[in-house]
Amino acid sequence: MNDTVNKLLESLELETGPHPRYSVIWLHGLGADGNDFAPIVPELQLGELGPIRFVFPHAPMRPVTINNGMTMRAWYDIYMADLVRREDAEGLRASEQAVRALIARENERGIPTERIILAGFSQGCAMSLQTGLRHPEKLAGIIGLSGYLPLASLAPSERHEANANTPIFLAHGTMDPVVAYERAQATLQALETMGYDVRFKSYPMPHSVCLEEVRDIADFLREIIV
Repeated sequence: MNDTVNKLLESLELETGPHPRYSVIWLHGLGADGNDFAPIVPELQLGELGPIRFVFPHAPMRPVTINNGMTMRAWYDIYMADLVRREDAEGLRASEQAVRALIARENERGIPTERIILAGFSQGCAMSLQTGLRHPEKLAGIIGLSGYLPLASLAPSERHEANANTPIFLAHGTMDPVVAYERAQATLQALETMGYDVRFKSYPMPHSVCLEEVRDIADFLREIIV
């Protein structure tokens, strides 16, 4: 998996106007790619916030154990259905470095870290939390949809003070058969125990995104983009 670190991930990019002031790095779920969430940009209706760059990277291709070893886009391997009894720490950390490289590229393009939001769905949510809590420079915010906190037992010792006060938006479907709602509740409890500012929303839906959730994401972005 060293290629994940050594070369910048390919990404789809959308800008809502020229010379963006903020960037949102949005990480897809298992088996999808960066195109998965591109349609959400116009649905957010954020025109009044000024130009924003949305970066939708494609995860590396890798075999996924729980899917009979099939090769697909994945930020890390998944071994068990409960997601947390055995975790792919090496894969998580490799993809964390890949996301950090995307943050650094935004810095090089004139967007300071304090104006970058990490967002993700499912595995992408896990990566947003994995990276965001540990990042040594303050982010504008973290958005986690239908996911969970990976390597939860290590987060208290590995997190960086720079993002101790970074606002976090978490959303989850109460009927999610892929990432159980209990995982979301455990994530919320873990983050609040560490003192994070978490806004948690639940919706009567499966492992998906709903219109009300899109509106809540937009409200969160309006709150943190100044």
